[in-house]
Amino acid sequence: MRILLDTHALLWWLFDDPKLSARARDCIRSPASDVYVSSASAWEVATKLRLGKLPEAREAAEQLPALIRRARFTPLPITLEHAHRAGNLPAAHRDPFDRMLAAQASLEGLSLVTLDPAFALFDVQTLW
Repeated sequence: MRILLDTHALLWWLFDDPKLSARARDCIRSPASDVYVSSASAWEVATKLRLGKLPEAREAAEQLPALIRRARFTPLPITLEHAHRAGNLPAAHRDPFDRMLAAQASLEGLSLVTLDPAFALFDVQTLW
């Protein structure tokens, strides 16, 4: 299975938070899964930390690239195609990070690991 973690799923995995569903945890842990983390998630974590919205995640935010490598997740860069799709998504959802994750999941054929019901606005397969 090829999966893309939304930002909350990524943080919940890193913090071993029980908010992450058992199904999501099993998929992330499975050796048969290819797990991707978007550059948009790194951008979102850094932005929210700077704005004071993630004070409990300071250490993780500061070490995010190393933590992603240690977890053996695959970084997913933002391409021109991703940006173009995200900007043209018809849904009214305004969160640029969510729009980017939806565009990347769609274009790359990835299931998005998310609890966020906002992704129902997009034509993207989700897993929770």
